[in-house]
Amino acid sequence: MQLAYVSQPFGYDVPTLDGILRDARRFNERDGITGALVCRHDVYLQMLEGPADKVDETYMRIEQDDRHANMTRILRRDASERLFGDWAMLHDPARSWIWSQADLEAGVLDRATPAEIVDVFETLARRVSDGGTV
Repeated sequence: MQLAYVSQPFGYDVPTLDGILRDARRFNERDGITGALVCRHDVYLQMLEGPADKVDETYMRIEQDDRHANMTRILRRDASERLFGDWAMLHDPARSWIWSQADLEAGVLDRATPAEIVDVFETLARRVSDGGTV
């Protein structure tokens, strides 16, 4: 199963982000979850992949995490394969980002379709698998 959500960072700085990534990788390895986190100072966009019960538990845990604000699930779907099977949590520091801050402020993620969100993550997965930088 794949689940994607968007949230706003609360208290965004390097130590906070490092803590999120460290926690995510530890819990995800334990629970058989993979995924990717696209982030910058004003937004987190994350995809989680794995067994449905474990992904749902992870999402609920993240909802309780005070390092995230205004969390919104964008998609939840069955998937035949993982996009990020080799990554407990791939970190993309928004180098692959396709929306500007103005786009975000104008609500582009509120209007994005699940297909558009999947396309963002599929593009990121292709870049990583092709050996490119993210």
